Amino acid sequence: MQLKIFNGQIITPNGILKNGTVLVEDGKVIEISSSNIDAPGALEIDAKGKYVSPGFIDIHIHGGGGHDFMDNTIEAFLGVAQLHAKYGTTAMLPTTLSCEKADLLETLRIYDEADKLNTNGSQFIGIHIEGPYFAMNQRGAQDPRYIRDPDPNEYKEILSASKAIKRWSAAPELKGAIEFGREMVSHGILPAIAHTDAVYGDVIEAFNNGYTLATHFYSAMSGVTRRNAFRYAGVVESAYLIDDMDVEIIADGVHLPAPLLRLIYKIKGPQRTALITDAMRAAGMPPGESILGSKKDGTKVIVEDGVAKMPDRNSFAGSVATFDRLVRNMIKLAEVPLIEAIRMATETPARIMGINNRKGMLTIGRDADIVIFDENIHIAATIINGKIVYTNS
Repeated sequence: MQLKIFNGQIITPNGILKNGTVLVEDGKVIEISSSNIDAPGALEIDAKGKYVSPGFIDIHIHGGGGHDFMDNTIEAFLGVAQLHAKYGTTAMLPTTLSCEKADLLETLRIYDEADKLNTNGSQFIGIHIEGPYFAMNQRGAQDPRYIRDPDPNEYKEILSASKAIKRWSAAPELKGAIEFGREMVSHGILPAIAHTDAVYGDVIEAFNNGYTLATHFYSAMSGVTRRNAFRYAGVVESAYLIDDMDVEIIADGVHLPAPLLRLIYKIKGPQRTALITDAMRAAGMPPGESILGSKKDGTKVIVEDGVAKMPDRNSFAGSVATFDRLVRNMIKLAEVPLIEAIRMATETPARIMGINNRKGMLTIGRDADIVIFDENIHIAATIINGKIVYTNS
């Protein structure tokens, strides 16, 4: 059966079509028009003048709805996917934390099982391994028990265990990290810079060896650094200087306040900036105590002020954002035009992950991943591969 969405403001790569129509069949967009399309027998959705947008793509997410991917249960994977679909996320990259190798291998195994059963939530587009190859000084809320240098025997074993790994975040200044990056690239996996004390020379070498993305920009990474009285540009300055370096940002308004959101947009632009939730299990849940990582041996945290904090309240311990909040903040706090905020939520993350030939834009032939929302980015409906998975009516 065809699906017809009409009377909407259609967000396309070429601008917004007023009173437009999108026609979907077999999970793909087959027609887009600035007027009504005659489609007898189609299931119809009247957008009632709301925006009709490509679905949001979250390339860094740990959990939500009381679940974390590292709980290592199918229930957790499906619960996270279903929670975030309500907030406009149509595709996501489930993300791990630094942990025991055995636990990571189990997460990879559960991913494969859950992926086959995930029919009512945000689509899984691969695994993002975050850690454990980090600078101890920049570990943030990552468990220090597991932080270590890259071990070729270890990461090659992990790579051989799963074809789902699409991205791996590491600190590029560590011993063996450049070789690690080359290994990732050879497997079609994106190495990303994270939890790092690197300086400009390290970043340039890393970029030239495949590290083309800065993980949760500004968080757990070096800025201007002094060594023996001399100043060095850190990862933040390096990412600004390298025009082709992509950055991802937690636009929850807490990790990055409005002036920094505006600065990132001004320098990197929407074409090099991807929005991410980096959400932990408390996303979509009321404030209070929670756990970062697995229920088995995760870190206790406190959720307040719209963010997760370590118990001593001296540092953040993760985001509780949903994707609608990110887009809303970019428009209201960072003063970014709607169409550019949407690009940062759709087209740019799709390009970064190499799936922009099928996702990230509303164009004929691409996947029918669609979100309908009002001027305040309140989600009215979420459609994934042409299937309505959420409606607030």
